Amino acid sequence: MIPSEALTLFDYDRWATAKQLEVVTGLTNDQYEKDLGSSHGGIRGTLVHIYGAQQIWYSRWKGTSPSSLPAVAESPTLAILQDKWQALRQEIHEFVTALNEDKMREPLAYKDLKGVPYKQPLAQLMRHVINHSTYHRGQVTTMLRQLGVVPPPSIDLITYYREVDEVLESTKRSVEKRP
Repeated sequence: MIPSEALTLFDYDRWATAKQLEVVTGLTNDQYEKDLGSSHGGIRGTLVHIYGAQQIWYSRWKGTSPSSLPAVAESPTLAILQDKWQALRQEIHEFVTALNEDKMREPLAYKDLKGVPYKQPLAQLMRHVINHSTYHRGQVTTMLRQLGVVPPPSIDLITYYREVDEVLESTKRSVEKRP
């Protein structure tokens, strides 16, 4: 994987999460906090888990291996979680922008939450983060349906690619029409 591919995947992750959060912001506090029996309780717990996992992996990429995920209580409201997530996304973007292909292939040593050491290429770890987030966004979609809430339209990667292509084509046509 080259850095531009990683940037695209992280932009997809931002896009998909933003689409989902548009729906989540319309929930009542009770719906947002309700334990729906999912792996992280409900929507709030799952979103905090996605954010926390991204934060943990970013810390590992920077050389620190935290021993625990951020607690749900550290993000008492959706607005606070969104602010933290936006700041983390900016940091990840800057980190990935500074990488080269060799650095992405280079094995990175880190420890999991139990302290077990691992060493894997950075590109694999980045793909894992995107895949992990996608998996849990799927859980959030299911929980929205359980609550009787219509989830966002497709937030699949192919839909993101199609939307990006449409924007690029539209921009290209606009530029071509200029005198």
